[in-house]
Amino acid sequence: MKLEKLLTEQLDEVGDQHQWGSKETPLRLGAFDRTNAEKTLLIEEKVHEILHILGMDLTDDSLKGTPKRVAKMFVNEIFSGLHPDNQPKSSTFENKYKYGEMLVEKNITLYSTCEHHLLPIVGKAHVAYISNGTVVGLSKMNRIVDYFAKRPQVQERLTLQVVEELQKILNTESVACVIDAKHLCVNSRGISDISSSTITSEFGGRFKELEIKREFLDYIKLETEF
Repeated sequence: MKLEKLLTEQLDEVGDQHQWGSKETPLRLGAFDRTNAEKTLLIEEKVHEILHILGMDLTDDSLKGTPKRVAKMFVNEIFSGLHPDNQPKSSTFENKYKYGEMLVEKNITLYSTCEHHLLPIVGKAHVAYISNGTVVGLSKMNRIVDYFAKRPQVQERLTLQVVEELQKILNTESVACVIDAKHLCVNSRGISDISSSTITSEFGGRFKELEIKREFLDYIKLETEF
């Protein structure tokens, strides 16, 4: 029991450290061999089993639909960003306006799930780029954030994935992303610090220049009132 407790504590500590892991979302071989319907059915069975083990009465009217609801939510909503078929189509357009300054999409609402404890991550993403001759529709920036957020995630990886996807789409290194988010694995369990949030950032191309970086950070501090 002592060894089991020690191993559990070590795994919990690794999960809290964030620097361990891949830049790519860790997916097993054959991750998409099953259809969404097949996955939903299997997850429903497992959720039923988990709740039964916990001691819940699944014949109760309030609970008997929970396994199916959770399974559908996992596959179709909060983890839908795992499936490549859901990747947003990001058409680009010629920068006919010859707009040469940065474009900033700030306060993008972000909902994700911590891959260490499967608890919510809730926050805001701020994304910017400087055109290299092409531009992308504004809503696509939000959709890209949402796509990479809708999976078991680590905030550092999410930040990098958003930047690298836009760099690829826009054919420019000059992309930046800052994310400020609350992790319920910190706020509601463990240390239970309800006031703290986590900030991550990635700056590419011209955003590595101090003046450009400061300009971007000043923009995202601006109050938006309508």
